[in-house]
Amino acid sequence: MRSQPRAANPYVAGCPSRQVLDRIGDRWTVLIMGSLLDGPRRFTQLASDVEGISQKMLTQTLRGLERDGLISRTVYATVPVRVDYELTPLGDTLREPIAALERWATEHMSDVAAARAQYDARREPSSS
Repeated sequence: MRSQPRAANPYVAGCPSRQVLDRIGDRWTVLIMGSLLDGPRRFTQLASDVEGISQKMLTQTLRGLERDGLISRTVYATVPVRVDYELTPLGDTLREPIAALERWATEHMSDVAAARAQYDARREPSSS
């Protein structure tokens, strides 16, 4: 008799779901996938959309997302070669969570900045 596989539990050390959380929780992943929410993009469009990302980091993140089945890479035999990246059906299931994270970050950035300032003020040694 075969034993039933254990359910994924990211709170258990060694659970593969931690790798998934690492992937989707990475800032570059969130920003790249957020850019792809509007449809397919070329590498240069993604680099332009996600200011501050290096070519190396963009390449690494795209490869990881493709490996995990979250995006697809389509090469067109044109001169020059054209490569498009887009969300797969699996990647599309992250549409709402990514949009919600982006919304939350933009709506609450001033609250976070204020909390940081308060925290830092408490941590600074007094000047007297």
